[in-house]
Amino acid sequence: MSITSNNRTRSGFTLVEILIVVVILGILAAVVVPRFAGATEDARIGAFISSLKTYTDACEYYNAREGRYPVDGGSGAVPTGMETYVDASEWTSDTPLSGVWDTEFLDNGVTAAVGVHFSGSTNPGDSVMILVDERFDDGDLSTGSFQKLAGDRYYYILAP
Repeated sequence: MSITSNNRTRSGFTLVEILIVVVILGILAAVVVPRFAGATEDARIGAFISSLKTYTDACEYYNAREGRYPVDGGSGAVPTGMETYVDASEWTSDTPLSGVWDTEFLDNGVTAAVGVHFSGSTNPGDSVMILVDERFDDGDLSTGSFQKLAGDRYYYILAP
């Protein structure tokens, strides 16, 4: 007696199965991608704060050794005398939030300050800088040690 079998073996996925997988991956991507976009901004703010702390410490060290704070340097240029205290290539590069590093001395209403000077469209605006201030200081750009000194300048005040 012979038994015949009509069982066929499948050797691939059906179009419907592939479409279901693509839809599921699309939904996951729509949920995950916006979360990574926010993480990137948080990372840039963290890197900015870290660099600002480094430059603040360098200016304080300069003051301790030289008896005064660094002179008012041009935006993006290493202040005279600070060459041995900071890495010139990092100082002259854009900050993690764009803009350039700068020092103030007896200008903009402060004795000494170090911070960032934005120009034109590179300014991320007060909303981003308030996030920096919330992590770094008191969350108010008009008070505390991190302040907005002008429309495009945000500085850590070394000496009021």
